Amino acid sequence: MLIKRVFDIIFSLIGLILTWPIILIAWIIASLDTKSNGMFIQKRVGKDGKLFNIYKIKTMKKVDNIDTTITSSNDVRITKSGKFFRKYKIDELPQLWNVLIGDMSFVGPRPDVPGYADKLEGDDRIILSIRPGITGPASLKYKNEEEILAQQEDPKWYNDNVIWPDKVKINKDYIKNWSLLKDIKYIIKTIKG
Repeated sequence: MLIKRVFDIIFSLIGLILTWPIILIAWIIASLDTKSNGMFIQKRVGKDGKLFNIYKIKTMKKVDNIDTTITSSNDVRITKSGKFFRKYKIDELPQLWNVLIGDMSFVGPRPDVPGYADKLEGDDRIILSIRPGITGPASLKYKNEEEILAQQEDPKWYNDNVIWPDKVKINKDYIKNWSLLKDIKYIIKTIKG
């Protein structure tokens, strides 16, 4: 998929040139709001199961006794600026750097924290054969994932037993039927919101 990589390099570079002032301002606001470094850096599972550092604007503060990677829309850890950044996907902009350096692609399965993608078995492991993406068909279907989880009695159970298996199915289908035109359509749908 050389054409996919070339597309990623060109447009992530353009994206960074156009959005670096927004990223800088968001980083400063997030730093003030969280009283810490406003850049969120976390290990995620990438292509071939290799771990990489994902970069995002920090939207959550540390709260004692809450230590989960599952986030719902009513999560008390989300800061005021974080709500705004998450709503308009500003927190995702630093991932353009991940795309440029080859950790990620514009379109693909979302990169998960260790404990999910690295536990895939059988033909589900095809998901690890490509770079994870900023957006994709599963991300678009579950763009309101935090709201869905907020309505569940047990958000972690619902994520692990309903949302995650469906995302695996959608991502496998995406890989098997990939085309650059479909990627462009997913990007446009994401931008439109």
